[in-house]
Amino acid sequence: MNMLEFLNAAQNMPFTVALAVMLGIAVLEGVASLLGAGISSFIDTLLPELDMDVDHSTAVSTVSPVSRFLGWLRFGQVPALIVLVIFLTGFGLIGLGIQSVMQDLTGALLPGILAVFIALLLALPVVRVLAGGIAKVIPKDETEAVEEKTLLGRVAVITLGTAAKGSAAEAKVKDQNGLTHYVMVEPESEEVKLVKGTAVLLLEKTGSVFRVIENTNPSLID
Repeated sequence: MNMLEFLNAAQNMPFTVALAVMLGIAVLEGVASLLGAGISSFIDTLLPELDMDVDHSTAVSTVSPVSRFLGWLRFGQVPALIVLVIFLTGFGLIGLGIQSVMQDLTGALLPGILAVFIALLLALPVVRVLAGGIAKVIPKDETEAVEEKTLLGRVAVITLGTAAKGSAAEAKVKDQNGLTHYVMVEPESEEVKLVKGTAVLLLEKTGSVFRVIENTNPSLID
């Protein structure tokens, strides 16, 4: 079996696709950065907030299983895009490595489901270790996610889509450190539609979406 046949084998397709997606993300991020945008902050806004509080009066942790798992993978310590790229790379390479060893030893590939399960178990600790190392190398003020509640009251500009009640659009906003974040916004009123290029004021956050009104005061520009 040559390399092309090996990569295209049905049992290896999850790993090949993971590596292809990783390369696609790298290309998209590079192009978006050249255009003055980016997808890293946008991905961060789609994640649930990592509420790691513990009620010490009752000694009961209020951490949800999802938040606990994401925190274990270093989400919140490094940008989500970096964690995703590490996972896709590790999962893809580990899976193909396992299949390559099995082919050399037995002349056959492991069933796809079994190979995916093993690769997933091995990739997750790798993600935690590598992301933890990156968190120590990159300056803290570059990696520590700004709490989204600190964006409330700031002015954002819609960059993609038309925002309407029940139909969010993408907008970009700068935090107090001058870093750009991409968030999802929709107007409070059902009668209002906000098109691309409209400046809006972030009022409150419900789930992953910010409620906004159009910024009619030209002096309020971040």
